[in-house]
Amino acid sequence: MKQVSLPEATSYQQMAKTQEEKRSVVTNVLRAFLVGGLISLLGQGLMWMYETFFGFTEKNASNPTVATLVFLSVLLTALGHYDKLGQWAGAGATVPVTGFANTMASTALDFRSEGLVLGVGGNMFKMAGPVIVFGVVSAFIIALIKTIWQLLV
Repeated sequence: MKQVSLPEATSYQQMAKTQEEKRSVVTNVLRAFLVGGLISLLGQGLMWMYETFFGFTEKNASNPTVATLVFLSVLLTALGHYDKLGQWAGAGATVPVTGFANTMASTALDFRSEGLVLGVGGNMFKMAGPVIVFGVVSAFIIALIKTIWQLLV
């Protein structure tokens, strides 16, 4: 395998920048706001549906709402539509629960040829591990701060 020298890599990067499509910051922000807002609106609509038609309380309706959003995100990822939405919407498609579900499903699809345990399972947890660890650590720190605050007040 040929080793690429630094000047060749630099000239390649410069050439790639000239070919890259220029995006307007305003357009990116508007697209992200629109798609993120629509995903959130869909979630609110699902929550209302579970409350109205299935008799859930406001507190209990959040669980099936999140499950439905995750299911839809994974389904759209498997069909190849969520990636297109992400390309168009940018950060707006990374609304936490749907973006995370998309990331996990994409990883599972990418590594399925390596087997269920080492391919799908192993790589999904490589992806989810940092999110889970930082989520647990930050929840612990917030709980600790709250406990100390309550003891002081």
